[in-house]
Amino acid sequence: MSSDKLADARWFKSSWSTPEGECVEVAFLGDGEIATRDSKVGGTESVLLFGTRQWDAFVRNLNA
Repeated sequence: MSSDKLADARWFKSSWSTPEGECVEVAFLGDGEIATRDSKVGGTESVLLFGTRQWDAFVRNLNA
């Protein structure tokens, strides 16, 4: 993954995250993609990218 694409990403964690830092971080990118990463790893090595349709389906299924 190109780190240029993620250079300006603003990562955030859910308010439900644990104080131990074992969370998933999310960044909404300017091109409409959504990036996710493991907060323990950080950086760009473990980033997964979703398009808006895939992200909507993912979030919808979290509550199923």
